[in-house]
Amino acid sequence: MRFFTPVLFLFATHLTFAQVKLDTVAIDLATISDTTNIISGTQMFIDSSDELSPIQALENKFVPLADLKRRRRILPGMIPYAYFLKFNVANSADTAISVYFYPGALYETINLYYVSEPGNKLVPIIDLGKRAGFNKITLGHGQRATVLVYLKFVKSETAFIATHLVSSRFIDNYILLMRSTRPEIRVFGYVLSGVLLMMILFMATNFIVSGRREFQYNFLYSGCMFVLIFFNSYTLRTLTPFTNFFLSYFDFFLLGTGTIFYISFTRSFLNTSAKYIFLDKVLKYGEFFIFVVLIVYTYLNFFTHGYLPQFLLENIMKFLILAMGVFFIVLAFKQRNRLINYIAAGNAALVAFSAISLALSWRDGKVTGLFNSPIFYYNMGIASELIFFLLGLTYKNRSETIERIKEQEAMKLDAKKKEFESQIAIIKAQQEERNRISADMHDDLGAGMTTIRLYSELAKNKLHDNPIPEIDKISSSSNELLNKMNAIIWSMSSSNDSLGNLTAYIRSYALEYFEGTGVDCRISIPDDLPNIEVIGEIRRNVFLVVKEALNNILKHAKATRVTITLERAANGLTLYIQDNGVGIDFNKLRQFSNGLNNMRKRMKDVNIDFSIENMNGTLITLHRKVEQF
Repeated sequence: MRFFTPVLFLFATHLTFAQVKLDTVAIDLATISDTTNIISGTQMFIDSSDELSPIQALENKFVPLADLKRRRRILPGMIPYAYFLKFNVANSADTAISVYFYPGALYETINLYYVSEPGNKLVPIIDLGKRAGFNKITLGHGQRATVLVYLKFVKSETAFIATHLVSSRFIDNYILLMRSTRPEIRVFGYVLSGVLLMMILFMATNFIVSGRREFQYNFLYSGCMFVLIFFNSYTLRTLTPFTNFFLSYFDFFLLGTGTIFYISFTRSFLNTSAKYIFLDKVLKYGEFFIFVVLIVYTYLNFFTHGYLPQFLLENIMKFLILAMGVFFIVLAFKQRNRLINYIAAGNAALVAFSAISLALSWRDGKVTGLFNSPIFYYNMGIASELIFFLLGLTYKNRSETIERIKEQEAMKLDAKKKEFESQIAIIKAQQEERNRISADMHDDLGAGMTTIRLYSELAKNKLHDNPIPEIDKISSSSNELLNKMNAIIWSMSSSNDSLGNLTAYIRSYALEYFEGTGVDCRISIPDDLPNIEVIGEIRRNVFLVVKEALNNILKHAKATRVTITLERAANGLTLYIQDNGVGIDFNKLRQFSNGLNNMRKRMKDVNIDFSIENMNGTLITLHRKVEQF
């Protein structure tokens, strides 16, 4: 990966040209046991027009290569130039010797020639067993030669010139040594690539399951970063054509494309179009600008000769990405939103590590270890960004789960509320119908029954001397029917749905029922009764049971006293009906069995405990828990 290179670097170095005499001292190939640097014996000529042929270049003045101050990094404006190197070699051994010439990295073209005297004729050096980045030179016994090297760089500011001769016996070890240089950087890159690969699988799975766009964008972003970091590690210290293509164009293309996907992910993940409109506009313009830069960059790389405009455009975009990152961080932390702060923290880590990487990339020196490698710090930034993204994703999923549960609970409560309101409406309608029926019964049937009873009483008075039994029955039946109808009307009316009304009705009925019968009726009801609603069904069944009990006492108990007591028990209310009569013979219940069964059934229907026993007469007990009223 290439990192930021300041524009001022263009003016920071210069070439020193001097009038020198060509070095006639030849490098003896027989003395090279492994590798040697021949910079002191190498001359250089730079063709800024890139139009001279190798023959024409020989007619120009060569200068010592050692005078090139920035051999480790060529100025971006000088990348398109043609470079010519010249050095002398000799073989003092008794046999032919082969060595490999290593000129440095990131060359588009490397051509070697033997220069023959006189007339500076050139003989191409053809290396049939050529190794990528290395060119074979072979001299026979006692031979001497001048070697001319034509070099053309690829478009990359990391290109550099080296002049090493490597023994053919040592070449395989030399390549292995090159590949094993800085292994910790390569290992770290592979480890991070593995993490990114897991992220890719994770994002792909989430996108397939949920269909959410942010997972798709993060999948594409992670894919770009995976390819970028993996091939940065894989191509480290390699000299293949793919390395040239990757470092000259494809790494920047992946960086820009990945940035576009990351911006799209951020917009989708944070829903900026709805929640952060200004931030969304800035990110949208950033996406468009980077897209345009990539198109222009691609055109400059493949269809133009120069490199400086491409270099400047690349660094402008990198500074823009940094500026967008800083802007996003500042704006995000002002929002005080935990989710956006996670993403901002990841961006802050990436910006911080990128700044360190930028500072290290300005140095014109070798990378000697992991902690002074620009690649390491940029990779650390990506790793930190992924960590904070996963934290943000965890927080978002937890928040969405909580919100989803709340929505489900709200929907359930709303459904229950609607169901409850529907039930209330039904009950209300039923009660209104009951009230209407009771009103109609009171107004119509009640008036009719009262009229029948009145006329029967008048008839009885007129026939005082000659009574008619049927008229007495009509009067008695109409009076009984009127009482029953009044009880039904009382039980149906919702205005009577209270414990106090029930006890008052029972008191009134009992006292009236035993009036003139010779039975002393005593009623004990506490004054501090709880304000409990007692629906019509319960009131009616309790009243009918009390009525049946009082009827049995009057007809069968031979009692002179009856006591009706209502008490507050520990877990409810208890109603006692006690007489001082002869009691009940449980062995002879035939005449009472139907009435007792009806009493038990009525109490069971309304969840009231019912019991009857002999206790100095007959004791009937009704008990119900208060909370069940």
